[in-house]
Amino acid sequence: MTMPGTTERPAPRTGAEVLPDGTALRPHAEDAFAHELAALAAADDRPRPERWRLSPWAVATYLLGGALPDGTVITPKYVGPRRIVEVAVATLATDRALLLLGVPGTAKTWVSEHLAAAVSGDSTLLVQGTAGTPEEAIRYGWDYARLLAHGPSRDALVPSPVMRAMAHGMTARVEELTRIPADIQDTLITVLSEKTLPIPELGEEVQAVRGFNLIATANDRDRGVHELSSALRRRFNTVVLPLPETAEAEVEIVTRRVEQLGRSLDLPAAPDASDEIRRVVTVFRELRDGVTADGRTRLKSPSGTLSTAEAISVVTGGLALAGHFGDGVLRPADVAAGVLGAVVRDPAADRAVWQEYLETVVRERDGWKDFYRACREVSA
Repeated sequence: MTMPGTTERPAPRTGAEVLPDGTALRPHAEDAFAHELAALAAADDRPRPERWRLSPWAVATYLLGGALPDGTVITPKYVGPRRIVEVAVATLATDRALLLLGVPGTAKTWVSEHLAAAVSGDSTLLVQGTAGTPEEAIRYGWDYARLLAHGPSRDALVPSPVMRAMAHGMTARVEELTRIPADIQDTLITVLSEKTLPIPELGEEVQAVRGFNLIATANDRDRGVHELSSALRRRFNTVVLPLPETAEAEVEIVTRRVEQLGRSLDLPAAPDASDEIRRVVTVFRELRDGVTADGRTRLKSPSGTLSTAEAISVVTGGLALAGHFGDGVLRPADVAAGVLGAVVRDPAADRAVWQEYLETVVRERDGWKDFYRACREVSA
């Protein structure tokens, strides 16, 4: 372990097996978009904060997309207001940690991963928040065989991702911060305020090296949420990621992600699926907003969030059905079951909401008869 005063950077994903290209089910962002990051680094002549791989301008370009002078096209990773990304990147360039807040499915994890990949070249210094996340996941643990044999020592210490990021001036990530119990959350207070992590057993501490910062994600819509203490919340700059403002923006997001997932999963190629994607997005947006797109009919909303991420999942599953069990064309029957599963989370309350929507909106909408029939079949 590297202790205070050193600037050595760890080898990416220390101890992880290096897989041949194209075999990972979900490549890390820095691997999947390595060519874009390399092209940006080569073209980037702007000032970079210490230990950043790219300048803040280049990081924002990586997230939002653009074209470089050498002709390289940077694909958008986030479709939304540019200012949101600029504020997030600017926060990471200060000594303030970044909290990405939003309802489920607003790309918080996606943005967090790509920010870490662009800033530090490694998005794997990750703590996944759950109700069972222990303090050791944020601070450090012990190799108990060595601890029992030789007592507390540096060799027996098992650094957490946060400790590793501090020691090497990199970006750590904490996903679903509000799912972590409050007393474990507050372990971060000293890290974020004093930029140190004490090790009382050794009478030492790890001081954060310049370049260290932390990105956390959180939402307050799911069950099992633990509110952040005011002391912890003050140590973050909060950026709220909104749901897509327009149907067109949401269709674009779903289309792009479905194409990426289809390639990574080797799904059979399908003809243009834009009609069904737009239909799924329309259903989700109307039920989410509680009103039809034309504003004429008020609707009851189901208990689920019906997020963009869920629309991506429904369409991807539909493409798998169409490719493996159909004629390769995405049709209403391929997405109907997925839509039903996303909408009806509470069998009692949500089923009534869905049936009412089918009969009052879908049944009467021009061009939606095939979708209505498919949904009726799976809803029976």
